[in-house]
Order: sequence, then structure tokens, then C-alpha cells
Amino acid sequence: MNTTIKTCAQTRAIQSRRIFPFDVNMHQTLFGGNLTRIIDDCASITVSRHCRRLAVTASVDAMNYLKPLPLGHSVCVETYISGVGKKSMEVFCKVVGEDVLTGERYLAATSFWTFVALPREGETDFAVPAIEPETAEEKFICSGYEDRRLARLEQLKRQEELMNHVSIHKPWMESL
Repeated sequence: MNTTIKTCAQTRAIQSRRIFPFDVNMHQTLFGGNLTRIIDDCASITVSRHCRRLAVTASVDAMNYLKPLPLGHSVCVETYISGVGKKSMEVFCKVVGEDVLTGERYLAATSFWTFVALPREGETDFAVPAIEPETAEEKFICSGYEDRRLARLEQLKRQEELMNHVSIHKPWMESL
């Protein structure tokens, strides 16, 4: 059993970039799919820093879009580990926008993502390191981990039931 403990700061990843015309939707704000890609990339770095092994994205909790990110502003994604299971890691994702001409910064989005660490070749048992929050923000975010984990497990049960009722038959193909 792995008894290593890491701090949230040791797992933190930050990516900033300007929002260009090819990044935006018809409202001239950052396209949600582009933001999701940036978050997934940043979160994957956080996960790698935490467990130092390959891992896969398992789920994304509700993506909370709080404020639009307009063309010309910058977007800064900050991620850190906010809870761990034996092989799973929850990542808190904070998105901060900035009007680079005025310096005004604003919270644009938040979400929690779950990743699962993969075994190394020949490995039968392993555990990811524990996480220790240090700042007031980290302590608050991490304190809600168990409730979020239980909600995800309940959602997984509902998803399994849904999968039993979703057809992959393509009736439109019969007419071709």
C-alpha cells in the first residue's frame, strides 16, 4: 500500500492563453468545447504530477460556466488534486478570465474531474498518494470530496441503468 502524501500545491498545474478568433463561438466568446479541451489537458498534468503514472479521464462533474470568456481576453486554467480514492483522483478545475487591457480578473468556470490511474505492466496492486490541503481554499474544496464521491457513485448507478435502455441500433441505416 502506498502511504505517500502530496500537497495540493505539488499537484497544481496552470495554463494561460489568449482567446483568439479561431477559439470563439458565434457569440464571440470562448467555445465551451475549447475550454473543456484546455481543462482536460491541464488536469491531466495535475494527475501525472500526483501519481507519476498513466491515467485516464473517467468523468466530469457538472461544468459550471459562470461568466463568458470574450475574444481578446486571456483564460487561465488552474487545477489541483482535491481528493483521492485507491486508484482514482478528483481534480478541482478553476477557470479565471482576464481582460488583459484593464487587468480585471473574474472567475469564469469551475468543475471537478475524475481520473483513474492505470497499473504498470505486471503490476497487480497499487494506490495513488494521499492528498493534503494547505490553503483555506484547498481545505474547503477538499472537505467536500467525500460527498462528491458518493454523488458520483450514485450517478454511476443511474448511468448503468440508462445504458441498459439505450439502443445502438441505427434505424436510419436501413433505408440506405
